[in-house]
Amino acid sequence: MIRRNPNGDVPVVHESAFVDPTAILCGKVVVEENVFIGPYAVIRADEVDEHGEMEPIVIGADSNIQDGVVIHCKAGGGVYIGRGSSIAHRSIVHGPCTVGDNVFIGFNSVLFNCAVGDGSVVRHNSVVEGCNVPPGFYIPSTSDVHSDADLATIQPVTADQAGFSESVAQANNELVKGYKRIRNEF
Repeated sequence: MIRRNPNGDVPVVHESAFVDPTAILCGKVVVEENVFIGPYAVIRADEVDEHGEMEPIVIGADSNIQDGVVIHCKAGGGVYIGRGSSIAHRSIVHGPCTVGDNVFIGFNSVLFNCAVGDGSVVRHNSVVEGCNVPPGFYIPSTSDVHSDADLATIQPVTADQAGFSESVAQANNELVKGYKRIRNEF
């Protein structure tokens, strides 16, 4: 469902993207080429700052926003999801937040007021808040990262971890094509 926000902003969705009919996109949202947005995802850009302005939520080309993901912005802050990134089932991305290109965010993870660098992997049930994760970092499942100092114990992404992230992105890119093909069959 595509909704206008109280400011009158309407989501802009590229024609090659697939948005599941149960997903809700509201307000100043930009969905680029070949993006998959799964069932029951909520992407809502509707809060303004003290000047009545807001930054957009941008979902970069070839990315996937999986089932039940919530993306929202606080007080006009934006969210940018880079190209080829995967935000897995039931994760929360709360702006202000930047997720780089080719990033994997695992199931039930929470990102808030942070940046996650290109090629990084945040595994399942992790929290990343108030810090900048450099490119190519691997945050293990159930991690709690709240400062740049917490990142001192984080290891670089291995080839196997990067390969897993790429396989998830590729599988979801294929889903875009399949769901677009059968869109009107039911």
